[in-house]
Formats: sequence, structure tokens, C-alpha cells
Amino acid sequence: MKAIRIHQHGDPGVLRIDNLDVPAIKGNEVLIKIKSAALNHLDLWVRKGLPGISLPIIMGSDGAGIIESVGNDLARRDAFKTGDEVFIVPFRSDRPYGSAEELSNRYQILGEHLDGTQAEFVSAPADYVMPKPKNLSWEETAAFPLATMTAYHMLTKKLQLNKDQTILIWGASSGIGSAAIQIARLYGTTVITTAGSEEKTDIGKRLGAHYVLNYHQEDVTRRVKEITSGKGVDIVFEHVGAKSWQHSLRSLKKGGKIVTCGATTGSGVQLDLRHLFIKHQQIIGSTMGNRRDLSEICSLIEQKKLKPLVGQVFTYHDIQDAHQVLEKNQQLGKIVILF
Repeated sequence: MKAIRIHQHGDPGVLRIDNLDVPAIKGNEVLIKIKSAALNHLDLWVRKGLPGISLPIIMGSDGAGIIESVGNDLARRDAFKTGDEVFIVPFRSDRPYGSAEELSNRYQILGEHLDGTQAEFVSAPADYVMPKPKNLSWEETAAFPLATMTAYHMLTKKLQLNKDQTILIWGASSGIGSAAIQIARLYGTTVITTAGSEEKTDIGKRLGAHYVLNYHQEDVTRRVKEITSGKGVDIVFEHVGAKSWQHSLRSLKKGGKIVTCGATTGSGVQLDLRHLFIKHQQIIGSTMGNRRDLSEICSLIEQKKLKPLVGQVFTYHDIQDAHQVLEKNQQLGKIVILF
């Protein structure tokens, strides 16, 4: 089979398409013929170099496809069968379903701690495989698990959204930002979002944001204060990091909360603790989520209350080009890879 791997860290040139053996499956596993996979910013960080990465590694956290075969234990339980359309849960945990899986010290992410999804065939424990939502394409199915789960966990498990709140969501056209806009709208929350081009501004509007600010043309902090009559927002949905951090702090109202899951522009930020405690503000960390989150998301998708935003689509042969688009922030939704 073909698989996208790196053998060393570096620029997109280190991405290789290797010929590997099709994985053998255990009794509790299924073998999935991958139809689509997706890129996340995590792919860039892994490619460039994160501590603890074992090389070589198959890239990718998100993947969807058709079950090719099932392990003997599953065949007896009739849990899955050949031909079922599924997607892969992008993590592994030693905690059971329904628990705080994301808090496990042995929480592992595909494509970072374990071989990932960007291959023609992937094996996975049946407990970490879920049915493909019937109303989604293959591209849309690969686009939602990691990013939407992360946004959903941030907004519904770390916070209590309501219609009286205003939220600032960075990056309308990103996978996580586009999901966050839709989730916040489900709760009636007033949404302010940002974009860096006319195309991306249009995406924010189509997703239902009340205000879309072009950060190249407008002072985000000043506009937020104007929109909120000088108070600031109740919540900032932060995943950009260094470039947006001071704007996030200045846009937050007294008693407000920043929930953060990423640092795509750098992790080194400054904070004046006096402002934090004098204003009774909170900074909440969050990353990934759990299988219950994914089940709830699938229900919302099937009710047509959530829809993954797919931008550019590449074949696996063009993986280096796909990385360059993401690295240059040129994506208009999730970048999907077809196998």
C-alpha cells in the first residue's frame, strides 16, 4: 500500500509516499480502505518537529473509508462487517467511553504519537471506529473529526454558552473556526469572527456569523469594543496564539473567559497578571475531546445542524502542495486528501 510518511523533520520536501505492507489486524480490529483523509495544523507541527515523535511516522489524524475486513472477535460479535462506511476516531485513550478520555496521561493522537491515517489502508480497534454520517460526502467525513471535536469540547464542555453572550472566534475559514461558528450559533450566541480576505469573509457570513472582521483592514479590538458598546466579549475562542493574543485579551470584557486550544502563530505570549485578576477574567486550556463528543457531533450532523467546511481537495500524490497551502494560510476550509 501507499502511505504518506516522514523520515526526518523539515519543509514539505520531507514528505514521502512509501510502499508498505498492508497492516495485519488483531481480533478486535478492523482494516479500513481509506477514501479520504484531512490535514490539520498538527500535521505541520509534526512535520517540522515536535518532541517525542518516533520516525518514520505515517502522517494524519483524520480518515474515513470502507471496512475491508474485520478481526475474528468482531466477526463473532457482528459489531462491524465488510463494506461498512466508517470514520476513524483521531485518538486513543486508556479510559473507557463516557469518561474524561482526554485527561488520560496515555492519551495518544494519530499522526503524532501513533501512525496516522494518510495511507491506503489503516487498521484500528473497533471501539475507535464510528459509522460515517449518511448525509456527508467522503471529503466532509474526513474533514470533521479532530477539528470539530476540539471546537465542540471547548464550547460545550468547558463553557456554558447562551443567547445573552457574545463570542469572538478567530479564523472563520479554518476547520476549527468554521465549526466553532456553527456550534455557537446553535446556542443563540452572538458571533464575531475574523478573516483575512474577501473570500474568507464571505465564508464567515455564510456560516452565520453576525459580524465578520477583516483583520487586514480593521482594528479587531476597536471594532469589538464598538460592537459591544465598549464592554468587550464574554468569550474569546482562541487558537491562533502569539499574533492574536493581545487582541484577545483586550477584546475580553470584565468577567470574561478565553478558551484556547492552539498556537499556530507561536506559543510565547505575555500576560499582565494584574489585568487578569482585577478584571476577574479566566483563561481555560482545552485540546481534543472524547468519543462522546464525537457521537453528539454526529447526531448534530445528521440533524443538519452542523456541516463540515471543505476547502481544497488534493490527491495523495500532491501532499507537498497541500502542506504548502495550509502553511501559507491559503485554505478555505479543511484541506482533504483523496486516496
